[in-house]
Amino acid sequence: MTIRILSPEGSVGRPARTLASSPELLGGRRLLVLDNGKPGAELLLRRMAEGLAKRTGASLLGVRRKRTAATPCEEELFAELVEAAELVLTGTAD
Repeated sequence: MTIRILSPEGSVGRPARTLASSPELLGGRRLLVLDNGKPGAELLLRRMAEGLAKRTGASLLGVRRKRTAATPCEEELFAELVEAAELVLTGTAD
């Protein structure tokens, strides 16, 4: 009987896309919240954004809401976020 041991590490490939670089400082940056529509998300994200803006000097422009948590951000809303903000705070949890 032969025992075969497999590595759980898997192979390492190239990332599918590169990430945008983060700004070194957030002072004066425009911040928007993207609410995914889940219960409590708007309150949690708004409070996090308010704290972040207060600590860093970023400008909180407000909260925008997706139609539903189950689908990607609508193209029109995405375009608005890109135009208005330099930083978008979003998240989800169940």
